[in-house]
Amino acid sequence: MPYTYQEAAVRSPVPFRELTPVTGDPVPLPDPDRLVHLQLRRFAGCPVCNLHLRSVARRHAEIEAAGVREVVVFHSPADELRRHVADLPFAVVADPGKRLYAEFGVSASPRALLDPRAWGVIVRSVADGLRRRSPFPASRPHGGRLGLPGDFLIGPGGTVLAHKVGAHAGDQWEVDELLALAREARRAPSPQ
Repeated sequence: MPYTYQEAAVRSPVPFRELTPVTGDPVPLPDPDRLVHLQLRRFAGCPVCNLHLRSVARRHAEIEAAGVREVVVFHSPADELRRHVADLPFAVVADPGKRLYAEFGVSASPRALLDPRAWGVIVRSVADGLRRRSPFPASRPHGGRLGLPGDFLIGPGGTVLAHKVGAHAGDQWEVDELLALAREARRAPSPQ
């Protein structure tokens, strides 16, 4: 069984790499100067993901002021992803091979949609997407519809400081949770 960051939790070192967003310049992971909020989302056009990411985009300036860089990953091909994320103010990365998902221990499960706690957010997000006339996702999205979300806060030295793998499609850190984790990370002594 491969090693995952979920199993090792907060003491796991993340090796340096550059991620290539669907638009913009390469993004270092870890960032040498800032915390990184690495979000592993579901598929391009996922209504639940879109609703969540718009809440993050609305507070992006506040997140950046807290010293956090947002990096969002989808398990969709770049061409499919671009039309859904063009207006987001942060890096969005395509990972159709689900390499980062495997590395960070974020998988798929029927509970993504079947958990009753997801139903309210699914209804709200679909209604919001229809109201906003958002592009529909592919009828058979690359990587499937059953992905779970994952959130990882990674320090400048590459240490996973906090993580959450969702229990269902709508289970991810809200912005206030992220900001609290960033404050806590800044107060904590640096690992030696």
